[in-house]
Amino acid sequence: MPGFLVQVGAQVTCSHGGQATPTVPNPRVLLGGAPSVLQTTPFVVAGCAFPPPPAANGPCVTGTWMTGTTRVLSNGQPLLVQSSTGICAPTGTPMLVVLPQARVFAM
Repeated sequence: MPGFLVQVGAQVTCSHGGQATPTVPNPRVLLGGAPSVLQTTPFVVAGCAFPPPPAANGPCVTGTWMTGTTRVLSNGQPLLVQSSTGICAPTGTPMLVVLPQARVFAM
């Protein structure tokens, strides 16, 4: 999936507006001085507005990514790009990369 690479500090949210943050940066590839993020990196979500049970199955707590780069790897792992598909747990709703860096594009 082509897109701009995602760095630590990029704006990533759950579908309900919660802020998603990577737990493990990738210091091998720097983007504007900030570490990049691998597809395998788990995210934690804070500030999700989805209601808890019994009204719904929220809020979003963690997130994982299903897709990443196909041609560019770091340490043998795909990197996260703006067009990557992510899923929050326990809600099963998507995570969105809203604002990544805008200099490095990869496939």
